Amino acid sequence: MVSAVFHSPRGDDDEVLAPAVPAPRAARLARKPGAKASPSQPGFDWHGLWMKLLPPVLGLALMTGLWAMFTLKTSSGIPTPAATWDSAVQLFADPFYRRGPNDQGIGWNILASLQRVALGFGLAAAVGIPLGFVIGRFEFIGRMVSPLISLLKPVSPLAWLPIGLLVFKSANPAAIWTIFICSIWPMVVNTAVGVQRVPQDYLNVARVLKLSEWKVITRILLPAVLPYILTGVRLSVGTAWLVIVAAEMLTGGVGIGFWVWDEWNNLNVAHIIIAIFVIGIVGLLLEWLLMSVARRFSFED
Repeated sequence: MVSAVFHSPRGDDDEVLAPAVPAPRAARLARKPGAKASPSQPGFDWHGLWMKLLPPVLGLALMTGLWAMFTLKTSSGIPTPAATWDSAVQLFADPFYRRGPNDQGIGWNILASLQRVALGFGLAAAVGIPLGFVIGRFEFIGRMVSPLISLLKPVSPLAWLPIGLLVFKSANPAAIWTIFICSIWPMVVNTAVGVQRVPQDYLNVARVLKLSEWKVITRILLPAVLPYILTGVRLSVGTAWLVIVAAEMLTGGVGIGFWVWDEWNNLNVAHIIIAIFVIGIVGLLLEWLLMSVARRFSFED
């Protein structure tokens, strides 16, 4: 650091930097016409933006090209990208039409699916997060519940749908039940693991201060476990969005899953491809939203 200040950039020991000009005189020199302007602030990073946009654009272009080549060289009945685009333009020209209880625009079907996901996911969060705290906090309860979670967690989501139909006698509550039972496990497991990984020193300090169990949870455990909770929430909402599409195919009614199955019955393959993209985009937006929330509450630098 000393050499960097007192020696020239060329490294000549005999040549030193010119004496610093006093501040008032430097300001006067800066205002003179012949004075050199100070280095400007760095501009917008166009190269970085281009490198962020170029890979996904190339990936989409490659997928579209392969799709076009496949549809032109085979007679599989799959529409070309251009035909699918035309169908999408017509479909989204009026996404909220109503022509009957089972004939509604794709916008209403998406909203109906999101409503079921919100209800099932909300119930799972209300039950799963406190249950995860209890399992992680009390070792005896954790050992008691752990075999049940290990047994029920790998069960296929659609295996729970007949139980919901049997109990609720209706398709809509059965679909919400399926979302609930399938999205609860990531939140329970991640919350319990987060509680178990809280340093024991924190709990020892709480014991010395004689804090109540409620203060231990709200003041010590919750801030430390919050990243684990958000990870479980992000995994659960992805599972819920996957499950609702399959559940609606079997239960019927209004929803994006039922809409896909209805378009298959009408042999409208272009609309099925559009629905695939719509399902992916909605899932991506949900993932992005929850990752933004997770970054907002992250304690890392």
